Amino acid sequence: MTLDALNAGLRPGDDTPALITGRRTVTRGDLAELRDRYASALHAHGLRAGDTLGVAVRPGPRALAMLLSAYKIGLRVAVLDPNAGPDVLTARLALARPRLIVADAAAQAVASWAAPLARRAGLALPDLASLAPTVTVGRRLPGSAPSLELVTGEVPAYDGDGDAVVIFTSGTTSSPRAVVHTRSGLANGLQAVTDLVQPRPGVPVIGGTFFVMLPALAAGAPVALPARRGLARQITHLRPQAIYLTPPRLRTALDAGVRFTGRVYSGSAPVTARLLSRVRETGADQAWCVYALTEVFPAAAVEATAKAAFDQAGDLVGDLLPGVRARLDDAGELHLAGAGVCDRYLGSEPHEWVATGDLARLDDRRVVLAGRRKDMILRAAENIYPGLYEPSLHVPGVSLAVLVGVPAGDGDETLVALIETGPHADQSAVRAALREPLDRMGAARPDHIILTKIPLSGRSKKPDRVAAARLAAGLLGVRE
Repeated sequence: MTLDALNAGLRPGDDTPALITGRRTVTRGDLAELRDRYASALHAHGLRAGDTLGVAVRPGPRALAMLLSAYKIGLRVAVLDPNAGPDVLTARLALARPRLIVADAAAQAVASWAAPLARRAGLALPDLASLAPTVTVGRRLPGSAPSLELVTGEVPAYDGDGDAVVIFTSGTTSSPRAVVHTRSGLANGLQAVTDLVQPRPGVPVIGGTFFVMLPALAAGAPVALPARRGLARQITHLRPQAIYLTPPRLRTALDAGVRFTGRVYSGSAPVTARLLSRVRETGADQAWCVYALTEVFPAAAVEATAKAAFDQAGDLVGDLLPGVRARLDDAGELHLAGAGVCDRYLGSEPHEWVATGDLARLDDRRVVLAGRRKDMILRAAENIYPGLYEPSLHVPGVSLAVLVGVPAGDGDETLVALIETGPHADQSAVRAALREPLDRMGAARPDHIILTKIPLSGRSKKPDRVAAARLAAGLLGVRE
């Protein structure tokens, strides 16, 4: 099990690099000592195996050490996301019912004195201390909750299964939705990442999510958080064996002239063949699309060469990874089961199969997506699924392309293609390159082609189709 192996492999006094944050290197010994002190502190605070710990700490050594300490003593971690907004987060906390919340000063500032500034960046938190006992980890600022008192002492490690993490995905203030992964399910998912990436000890990996960091660290590879500025210098300096970036961050890096090395992985939002080809063209050895959900990580993967060679309708996301099973329901929606699948939704009974919301077709173990079930567009009594056609619109010069429906009266819709081009693209050349894929769309050919910036939303910065449809309606002068 990856987390057990990682915890067992982290020992005080080990000066091998673990985390690289800017110019600072945190050793495996540093991480082990911080983990053990957090575990002792949480235990002294009265938390025991099975209790829920709310965590609102920025990615970095403290967040990682807190996660490892919670796992070590058998706690369940509820991840708190400032992007959700205070009302939704309040409802989520009411469902998760943490015994304690640990938060850094920055997260608490978002809920207090820095709230006006934070709201401009789309961040908001409720007053955490009013919802559950709260303590500060790291540097404490005026107005922050009391500091978590770090103590030393041996705390017995928990040896068993049970809930490991709660990740909120959607829902409303009246009905939050949270995914629960058990310790054994989390181990299966992390092992699948290890088998896919095969990190080598001693060679850096660049990635900012726990599902990238934990397998790398367990294999003995140091991890660097992706630089917000200076990514090109970071890659040149570290020569990483693997890099994980979301598609929006990849596009931004490519537009800025960043050259990649090693293996590059991307997911959490649609990953086009053109995007992966651009990554390969800069010097990467491989570029991978990883299909994963909060409920299933990861489920399938495909390398750039195979994705570029795919010439059928739909979005090839690759072969199912070992241990993952798939089936389609009567409507063509993809359901997944097996390794790495969450145990249940918080408050619900355990399940074997998870409905992904994605329409797909299966060719043995190969998965081709046809779009989101809820994104279907109705035009002239014909059902059009955007995911079947959007991949073909990513011609050279196009950064992002989505198909949306705009109300046309009597329940019908006008089909609009919104095309976002790269900063140096020749728009006349883009329009010319689009002619062939548009001609191949047949009855699904859009009524309008609009070159514009596409709205994004969520942590993964996926295309916001509701906002995109509203934008299209406004540009066409259509009243919804």
